[in-house]
Amino acid sequence: MAFKLNNVKENKNVFIQDQMGGFSILEYKEDLSSTNAMEAQANYFMNQSNMRKKQLMIELSNNEIMMSAGAMQYMIGNIEMNSGIKGVGGLMRNLVAGAVSGTTAVKPVYKGTGTIMLEPTYRYLWLIDVDNDHIVIEDGLFLACHSTLELSVSARKTLSSAALGGEGLFNLSVRGKGVLAVEAPIPSEEAVVVELQNDVLKVDGNFALMWSSSLDFTVEKSGKSLLGSAASGEGLVNVYRGTGLVWLAPLTDYKPIPQAGARR
Repeated sequence: MAFKLNNVKENKNVFIQDQMGGFSILEYKEDLSSTNAMEAQANYFMNQSNMRKKQLMIELSNNEIMMSAGAMQYMIGNIEMNSGIKGVGGLMRNLVAGAVSGTTAVKPVYKGTGTIMLEPTYRYLWLIDVDNDHIVIEDGLFLACHSTLELSVSARKTLSSAALGGEGLFNLSVRGKGVLAVEAPIPSEEAVVVELQNDVLKVDGNFALMWSSSLDFTVEKSGKSLLGSAASGEGLVNVYRGTGLVWLAPLTDYKPIPQAGARR
């Protein structure tokens, strides 16, 4: 490579939170760009609350990645970008998939050798090693991934699971082998990973960020009867049944499952 990127990874104000397969999460220890007392005060309290800016850095070495449209800040090196869409049919499939799964319809493909920096964010970045797995992710979490991974739309197995569970009817499905980068509402240290072995997980609310595609997702009464469910104060719960993993965000203030006949 003919270029050299200075004052990034070696910057004393930058902490490399995680690295995997050419993906690096850079976290800025402080926002040093305050220009007045109000900004300085806001930056101080945000820093104390663990609200720090983060950036995803992707270093390509004669390989390619897919990325959420509009996420790039700058890139340098011998990198070619294309829309990742193959013909009019591919465009229509992507538009439909984006509309139903809550993700961008176009996911550009970047190929070559060089460095890509994504837009900074206050949300939390995770790197996931998808090792011949098949996982489903919550709407809007996708940020980037190796193009060795296959992205598709996963439909709920039952209509009731979407209509009553506070979830969409479709989600983005990721399968194969490669690194997946997601933009999550909580740090990975706060996530609870439930490993099911032919068992059942019941969740009061849509707290699941990701789950194994092998799991059956349904919405059921928390009790054996409607009266029992009403008495428990829980009503309907999201149920994940089978063998696989579920990533939960228990401290996130997600909306509860709407009850039948209730106004949203």
